[in-house]
Amino acid sequence: MKRKLVSVLLCAAMAMSMLAGCGSTVNETEAPPVTETAAITEEAAQTDFETELPETENVITEADAEVLPGGGSNIMYIITPSHSNPFFGTEATAAEQQAIDMGYEVKMLSHDDDPTKQMEHFEAAIADKAAAIICDNAGADATIEAVKKARDAGIPTFLIDREINEDGVAISQIVANNYQGAKAVAEVFVEAMGEEGKYVELLGKESDTNAAVRSNAFHEVIDQYPDMEMVAQQSANWEQTEAFEKMETILQSNPDVAGVICGNDTMLEGAVAALDAAGMTVPVIGVDGSDNARDLIKAGKATATALQQAAKIARMAVEQADAYLKNGTTGLEEKQLVDCVAITKENADKLSAFDYTE
Repeated sequence: MKRKLVSVLLCAAMAMSMLAGCGSTVNETEAPPVTETAAITEEAAQTDFETELPETENVITEADAEVLPGGGSNIMYIITPSHSNPFFGTEATAAEQQAIDMGYEVKMLSHDDDPTKQMEHFEAAIADKAAAIICDNAGADATIEAVKKARDAGIPTFLIDREINEDGVAISQIVANNYQGAKAVAEVFVEAMGEEGKYVELLGKESDTNAAVRSNAFHEVIDQYPDMEMVAQQSANWEQTEAFEKMETILQSNPDVAGVICGNDTMLEGAVAALDAAGMTVPVIGVDGSDNARDLIKAGKATATALQQAAKIARMAVEQADAYLKNGTTGLEEKQLVDCVAITKENADKLSAFDYTE
């Protein structure tokens, strides 16, 4: 929105007269500069604070904006990892449909977990004067600069699925309660293992905060059982093919593995495929709540997954972006957790396309 510039009257008098300052519009809330593209409400435009300035003050700069106005266009950018992963494809599609339903033009892009490519997409959004950016980011630290750059252009960012390591930069950070979800499926895993046996852990991408959160939650449960022994822990970077290859190699040196914990469902699929190839069926858990994991659970080849409600989270981000652009606030805290649902054979039929129906 445009900010109102307050005229300053410099009153000149005779040589012995005093210099006085006049009233000005002042807003003490710090925020980045605002672009010239969005209209301010009439009420806000007419607000003045009759604060007298010190006698030595004779020049007044613009007051900082209270909110980011958006770039001025009606375009909402949706930037996520590759849509070849069903989770990211679902959140992108859900966000797109919600934005269209709310009257926005949409541009969907994938950064493929490459921070450089992500920055290019943010710069494209800035050049397009985007209204807002919805982003499942490419790194908790690597993304901060991109979000700040958008903020400096007046464009608010709403993060989904993955957090960044700085508060007060994005307007919202809406993520699944990975800690709660991972603990829930870890409890199912321990029970399926009979509280004993050797197991393997396949970790997600090290730059992703979710990988550490899920792993820590797994171990908070499993490490309570002294007869549970982790014989291998390797990153498969969220990828199915890499998980298959890592699991295949691990099985060669640990043929007596009795269970596998996976940081996401894509790696769960790779692990199950490697176990199938070795003629083995053991408890396997993941996190995401994909339809593929659901089907493996129903077939008895996997044990459980923690459903992250990707579609719901994506729709929430678009709704909050719309509210923020219209009202200057979402009315909610920046950090928001959406609880996961533990999916087992008993409730697998209630899951479809990352949505759970009671």
